Amino acid sequence: MPKMKTHSSAKKRFRVTGTGKIKRYQANTSHMMRNKSKKAKTRLVKSTLVCKAEEKRVKRLLAIG
Repeated sequence: MPKMKTHSSAKKRFRVTGTGKIKRYQANTSHMMRNKSKKAKTRLVKSTLVCKAEEKRVKRLLAIG
């Protein structure tokens, strides 16, 4: 069986932490920022972890265990 290729867009969007969790950036930051409060925009800057339900799918895209 050949090696599984890494999904190109996934490798640009996700990072694996030291403990094996998947880190991602928040959505809703590309346009219509004038309608969002300063507090909301500040929260969107920070990265977050991929939820448990999606973690298996993302790991498959990244070709890791």
